[in-house]
Amino acid sequence: MVEPAHQTYYEALSEEAKMLLVLRDELYMGSWDKMVDDLKNRLKGRPYIFKLVNRIEEDLERIETLRSYEQKHKINLRDCDNG
Repeated sequence: MVEPAHQTYYEALSEEAKMLLVLRDELYMGSWDKMVDDLKNRLKGRPYIFKLVNRIEEDLERIETLRSYEQKHKINLRDCDNG
């Protein structure tokens, strides 16, 4: 069961942030590091795993915010996804 504070945090996330959580788990085996590396490689014109439509720099900022929250509270925010 997810703590109410984490559920509230998750529900307040933008759709873009929630999509990053889904992509992290489904395309990058739950790894923020793999996802960040992939996005940075795309910015540098290097080979990348998956073409994201979203703006990469904004996604990288969202990832840092999400990762920081998850590390601080030792949770996976996807556990808050009731859908």
